[in-house]
Amino acid sequence: MRSSISILLIASVTIFILTHCATAKLEKSNAEEWLDLFNGSDLSGWTIKMAGRDLNYNYRNTFVVEDGMIRIKYDEYETFDDAFGHLYYNTPFSHYKLEFDYRFHGEQTEGGASWNVRNSGVMLHSQSAESNDYKQGFPVSIELQMLGGLGEEEGERTTGNVCTPGTAVMTGDTINYNHCINSTSKTYHGDQWVHAEAVVHGGDEMTFLIEGDTVLQFQKPQVGGGFISTLMHGRDWEQFGILNSKEEWLEKAGLILNEGYIALQAESHPVDFKNIRLLNLCGCMDPRAKNYKSYFIKDDRSACLY
Repeated sequence: MRSSISILLIASVTIFILTHCATAKLEKSNAEEWLDLFNGSDLSGWTIKMAGRDLNYNYRNTFVVEDGMIRIKYDEYETFDDAFGHLYYNTPFSHYKLEFDYRFHGEQTEGGASWNVRNSGVMLHSQSAESNDYKQGFPVSIELQMLGGLGEEEGERTTGNVCTPGTAVMTGDTINYNHCINSTSKTYHGDQWVHAEAVVHGGDEMTFLIEGDTVLQFQKPQVGGGFISTLMHGRDWEQFGILNSKEEWLEKAGLILNEGYIALQAESHPVDFKNIRLLNLCGCMDPRAKNYKSYFIKDDRSACLY
């Protein structure tokens, strides 16, 4: 009798241990490993490219780090003078979740266009900083556009829209060549912080969220809309600064963008960014590997560690 009880106890303990270990392993595989793209103290890991300026020339200290934020400022400007610029994270990604907080503040810089009041963006699947033409104002990319409200009396103004410099997206079964497509977000007036997210599934689909609410979804980001369409029709292409790579982009029209760089935009209104982090959804999907994650959606067997 004692022997039977002992065997039963041993079996129960063994089952408990195996179940506990399996649960612990599952929890470990589900633990999200977010990457901080901004270290809070300097611009390490980022590259500046401004239209008509050399790589990493921070014209009039447009991009600065203060109080744990990346700040796009115009304190040293007398007039904007079309000094469009972007700050590029140096690593490209394909499948990921990106989140960040932003806020507009102050007044627009003298000389900025009226459509750039409380207007900025984060570029996704962008070309690299190095591949921009010298005078190029906007990279070929998919822009998560942020717009700030202009006051209650001015009505609604959505944020988390998509704009398409040199690109197009599909909405439903149709390629949408509109330069900007509005989201369903609320309007955020004043200088408040707003939390934004992008869920990017390579060249298949992108989803934008504002304050936790899904506000926009679209599919098949691709080269060929925006100023590329203008180039294709031979009209006014020089105004976009595409001087050297015109033919290259024309040949790529229709190419699905499966990956690219992330860039913060500077286009005349002061804006701050903080808490910029990314969850890579591309990685080792072999459950036997040490670095397996159950939330990966794109397999990269070359990354597996055993």
